[in-house]
Amino acid sequence: MKNDVIFVIDMKAFYASVECVERGLNPLTTKLVVTDTTRKESTIVLSVSHALKMMGVPSRCRRKDLPNIDGMIFAIPQMEKYVKKSAEIVSIFLDFVGQDDLHIYSIDESFLNVGPYLKLYKCTPHELALKILSTIQDKTGLIATCGIGPNMFLAKVADDVDAKTSKDFIAEWSYDDVKTKLWPLRPINKMWGVSDGYTKKLNALGIYSVGDLATFDKELLIDEFGILGEELYEHANGRDEANIREKYIPLNKGLSIGQVLMRDFSKSETPLIIKEMCDELTIRLRKINMNCNAVHLGIGYSSTVDGGFFHQCQLLTPTSVNSELYKSLMYLFNTYCENKPIRRVSISYTNLTDKGVQQLSLFNEYESLDDEEEMYKTLDKVMEKYGKNSISRTSALSSSSTIKERHNQIGGHRK
Repeated sequence: MKNDVIFVIDMKAFYASVECVERGLNPLTTKLVVTDTTRKESTIVLSVSHALKMMGVPSRCRRKDLPNIDGMIFAIPQMEKYVKKSAEIVSIFLDFVGQDDLHIYSIDESFLNVGPYLKLYKCTPHELALKILSTIQDKTGLIATCGIGPNMFLAKVADDVDAKTSKDFIAEWSYDDVKTKLWPLRPINKMWGVSDGYTKKLNALGIYSVGDLATFDKELLIDEFGILGEELYEHANGRDEANIREKYIPLNKGLSIGQVLMRDFSKSETPLIIKEMCDELTIRLRKINMNCNAVHLGIGYSSTVDGGFFHQCQLLTPTSVNSELYKSLMYLFNTYCENKPIRRVSISYTNLTDKGVQQLSLFNEYESLDDEEEMYKTLDKVMEKYGKNSISRTSALSSSSTIKERHNQIGGHRK
């Protein structure tokens, strides 16, 4: 890893920039906000353009909290378009590095290990970064920033701290920069990986800057924060042993889905939402040819009452049949849900097993369950061919249903 050269490439105000380019506008100078203007004033702002950020407008706020600025353009989110544009950018990265040396961190940010390719391209890291950023701009019209470092952490901090304000949007840090550039950072949450919650806990220990953290007693940090304390200490000293080529493979696979409801739902309305979400998640379960052994249900009450719960239950036998999974989810709902207004619902399936391995039970009628599963598989094929709204339950016509609207969204926002 001594020869590693890591790039962090981050798309500048990604959603807003895509909207600017689509309109033939300069993404660096246009005052544009991405938010759904068809929703209430309290809806979230997904992205603001570079020009608005320079004017002090936060990139994450509610529409009602936006300042009144002349000439500000509002763009309704187009999530499907952003996902496709992100895939286009990833394909550009793969023109420069192999798949093993690419880690996609988010829809608009990726890590690249370019160390093994510098001799091939006969250039310095800075020259290669310029080449990649200019290729992105030439092919998509979008602007990117790049942090360069000897490990993933220093590359990320170089991007966050210096690249965004650099003339060519590139910043390169080495281990020699740790004391002069990393340690002076304060408040402590300016360091990647430190949340506001941990900032308060670190401040209580007298740690206010990265330098304070780097010189603090390591064993005390481990006693206070466990393994995260050791990681914080190592990062504060510029050390990071993460390897892009070592891909994380979870021991237990799982699927999950969740939604924040657009209004408060009563307890009696919520089972329909759970059933619709159960249908959606079970389609994904059958698509990967797996059975589920455990279901989880999370309910968040309205902000007027606060609280909620997250509970799980094991199934008697693994299954991918909608009705069986729904029964288990409703057992959790009826057992734990209070008669309070509900605003958030989430479900997940865990302990997934291959369909080829199945524990039989004396209590199930397997012929009828098999027939039901075959019926759902046929419905899955129809929806895959003609769209998710081509077949739906009659309950989708009710005022409480959210399924049709959700099928026209990605991540809770318009496609």
